[in-house]
Amino acid sequence: MAGTQSKSSGGRAKGATKARGAMKNVPALVEFSKEEELNAYREMLFIRRFEEKAGQLYGMGLIGGFCHLYIGQEAVVVGMEMAKEKGDQMITSYRDHAHMLACGMDPNGVMAELTGRRGGLSKGKGGSMHMFSKEQEFYGGHGIVGAQVALGTGLAFANRYKENGKVSMAFFGDGAANQGQVYESFNMAKLWNLPVIYVIENNKYGMGTSIERASSTTDLSQRGASFGIPGVQVDGMDVRAVKAATDYAMEWCREGNGPYILEMITYRYRGHSMSDPAKYRSKDEVQKMRSEHDPIEQVRARLLEKEWASEDELKAIDKEVRGVVAASAEFAQNDPEPDPSELYTDIVL
Repeated sequence: MAGTQSKSSGGRAKGATKARGAMKNVPALVEFSKEEELNAYREMLFIRRFEEKAGQLYGMGLIGGFCHLYIGQEAVVVGMEMAKEKGDQMITSYRDHAHMLACGMDPNGVMAELTGRRGGLSKGKGGSMHMFSKEQEFYGGHGIVGAQVALGTGLAFANRYKENGKVSMAFFGDGAANQGQVYESFNMAKLWNLPVIYVIENNKYGMGTSIERASSTTDLSQRGASFGIPGVQVDGMDVRAVKAATDYAMEWCREGNGPYILEMITYRYRGHSMSDPAKYRSKDEVQKMRSEHDPIEQVRARLLEKEWASEDELKAIDKEVRGVVAASAEFAQNDPEPDPSELYTDIVL
């Protein structure tokens, strides 16, 4: 019996040492090639312009219900998408339009779903939080806070069961980081060493409450420490830092080491949703983030400094992106509404 305890303790100690090493070895960032910088710039700008247009349509009354915009956080999903392999899965919360666009879902279908039209990705019946794509391995945005964490853990369980080498990425916010189901998922994931990256998109505010007021410990990357899950804080406003950390976490999971936590320190410029006036923070705070840490402007500045693109070339990219977004908005406003009979389809009894 004593021998068994000693062996077990030794195994835990070895695992703890490896986990500590995993936290120290994550590179701060990776230098991008010209092609990577341009791709990151285009993808982040596309998400920004799409979300701006969605906000306009919501203001015009063409989008109903809830609408949570991703403006300011673009580097997180774009950097992680750059590190993905085909077959890796993504699941997130209700702030989900960017994730859909980043993984390649049709912008016409996304925008049409927001306006409740027939050509929407859920046939106009789901709206903002209810779009999925098996083809792109996107398993939805979820309106129940923290619910997607358990589902993302289930995706990782399937990957391990099938031994397919794929990794699940479960995104959730700083507000959801205090949910009980998150820690039940952590325990199961580490117990079975499931290949899942828990991505905490810490944009500093859970609805209208700052993380300092809502969480007794604000280093969310260490929330898995009691389970033996390593984690790091990442500059979520720098797409290169996101890519570097995700590359490391992906390798960690693919090697069979179990789950990993990436806390992306980011910031949303708009309110929690379109109905949130965001009076709980100052305009100066938002402006400071926009002027000093904007993820798109950082890439833009590097492209110009390295002479990898001219002002005119970057304006051309913006014009192209705006054209795609305008076309999606046009489609979403003119596509027919679903036939009433559609209410009775896709029902599981």
